[in-house]
Amino acid sequence: MNGDSHWVRWHESYQQPGSSLARRLRRIQARVVETLDSLPAGPISVLSMCAGQGLDLIGPLATHPRREDVRALLVELDPHNADAARRAAAAAGLSGVEVLTADAALPSVYAPVVPVDLALVCGVFGNISDEDIRRTIAYLPAMLRPGARVIWTRHREEPDLTPTIREWFSRYGFTEVAFDSEPGYFYGVGTHLLATGIAEPTRPVAKLFTFIGDGDRAHL
Repeated sequence: MNGDSHWVRWHESYQQPGSSLARRLRRIQARVVETLDSLPAGPISVLSMCAGQGLDLIGPLATHPRREDVRALLVELDPHNADAARRAAAAAGLSGVEVLTADAALPSVYAPVVPVDLALVCGVFGNISDEDIRRTIAYLPAMLRPGARVIWTRHREEPDLTPTIREWFSRYGFTEVAFDSEPGYFYGVGTHLLATGIAEPTRPVAKLFTFIGDGDRAHL
């Protein structure tokens, strides 16, 4: 692997089978498979914010029977992680997966793929402010088809914000499908369905969030 950025080194914990990140990844991937299984026949569109090396989607998609139906846009700012994701998608033969090296906080970068059936917002909410989390959730319905799902993550270290995040999803038109965690670990994986539409008008925004964390809390 080329590059020695913090976010490249951060991915090393995925290689440790008992790590919090590895266990979280299995939960995310299971929810991705569940979502793909639930969608009606036809094309499937997916976006992934701050996609890293694409592990959340590329792993489960590589062996899924609907892999050819999927068109996905993975947005990742770190060029080395983006290159790793491209190599993984190519190795898996996933021609419908595009990796864009860009700032995932900019709604404009998703124009080629929105509205989507599945949005992955993993590794984001633990690294941005509470207000930026709320703003991102409020904007998500504008990027989704009715009945689309969002899979998101956030650590549960005190003060645990996940109950508030779940309330925000409800406020902005989502129904909770599942919230996954496990004893002894502080990760949380939420899955929400856009069920009722936008609770209040979504105002256009130039930027959804600013990263202020370093991802370390995901290791808890």
